[in-house]
Amino acid sequence: MEHPTDTTLRSVPSAPPLARPLHVLEVVGNGIVGGMERCVERLVAGLGRGDPDHHAERVDHADRVDRPAGFRFTVLCPSEGAFAERARAAGARVGVVAMPEDPPWSSIQMVASLIAAEGVDLVHAHLPNAHLLAGIAARLAGVPVMTTIHGRQVILPDLEVHRVAGSHLSVVCRQSYYHALGLGADRTHLSLEPNGVDVDEFRPGPRPAHGLRETLGIGSDAPLAGFVGRLSPEKAPEVMLRGAAVLRQRLPGAHVVLVGEGPMKTQLRECIEREGWGSHIHLVGGVDDVRPIYHELDLLVSSSNSEAMPLALMEGMASGLPVVATRVGGVPEIVEHGETGWLVQPRDYEDLAGRMHQMLTQPELRRRMGEAARARMERHHRLDRMLASLGDRMRRVARGMPDEHGPRAAPGAVRHLPLNLIRAESPWMEQS
Repeated sequence: MEHPTDTTLRSVPSAPPLARPLHVLEVVGNGIVGGMERCVERLVAGLGRGDPDHHAERVDHADRVDRPAGFRFTVLCPSEGAFAERARAAGARVGVVAMPEDPPWSSIQMVASLIAAEGVDLVHAHLPNAHLLAGIAARLAGVPVMTTIHGRQVILPDLEVHRVAGSHLSVVCRQSYYHALGLGADRTHLSLEPNGVDVDEFRPGPRPAHGLRETLGIGSDAPLAGFVGRLSPEKAPEVMLRGAAVLRQRLPGAHVVLVGEGPMKTQLRECIEREGWGSHIHLVGGVDDVRPIYHELDLLVSSSNSEAMPLALMEGMASGLPVVATRVGGVPEIVEHGETGWLVQPRDYEDLAGRMHQMLTQPELRRRMGEAARARMERHHRLDRMLASLGDRMRRVARGMPDEHGPRAAPGAVRHLPLNLIRAESPWMEQS
């Protein structure tokens, strides 16, 4: 039996280039700057600035594939804010539309009208609320729609839209792919496009002379482990706290930092104060540029209950950090147990602490695993390759080219927009 590879589900012929850029409407169901939003930002920046007159140039070097050309992007999000500004800076036109779980007709009409008026070729959604809005509007406008499932499981709302609107499901890890098949997803409208990391942007580097350690009063020789991610229940930062407390008993000089924002921040701060852990467990908050943080750390830790293919782990590994992570979702596809780090069971804070202690007290093991982690990211998870794969998938979906796993399901009747819904201009949308 064939299995999905580290890059794409199966080798498929590249779709021929368009005579003009493919116009992709990215419908994003959240406005924070988290992992999913950063994936959209990288997609826009990576594929939206190519030469529209020719297809991706393939270079001879075996370790690199140039980014496909011929895309332009419009991004819709539920509110203005940091993500909207970052999407504009990446080169997209940005608009705002309400995206509740049950989209109102005003939102559906706006998106459907935008698709028709702006010559959108493909609608690409992120999160279930965006998938529902995109599925209805794209169906009305008669254009294809796909959604990227950023979590480790396909949930019922996404499956319902997939079945009713015929949307293409793109997942980011093998567990998600087989989970979707088990739920009855149409195999010809399902594919695997894993996340990637920019190994040129995230790479090993010297420890900053005046960085995080100096700010927190942590000595340059003190062992330092870090958690980088959203402070929310699925990331289980409270497990990280309990593991850090056990670690401190075994290694009194060790420190732990948690970098990120989220709904559990106040709860975590109160716990640290109540237990008297403030001298060695530090809540840093969000940072604009996390690269110097990785250069400060000796070890990166993920305590998540649920993950698909987390960017923070990939960025840390590309930066030369070994990792200790929970064995969930697509994490075992990133972390090679015993080679690039260690995998532990979710919520097992004692094992988490034990592996942290092992890594922080064995510098040679840490060095060897960090080098192996960097090499794995370079070999299997380069962003340029992943963007090339996703770009080709979007071309294929835009042209109605299903995966070659079996007969294509008969498409349902598609009703086009009435002429009175089509507007020559979109005055609500700000130019980038």
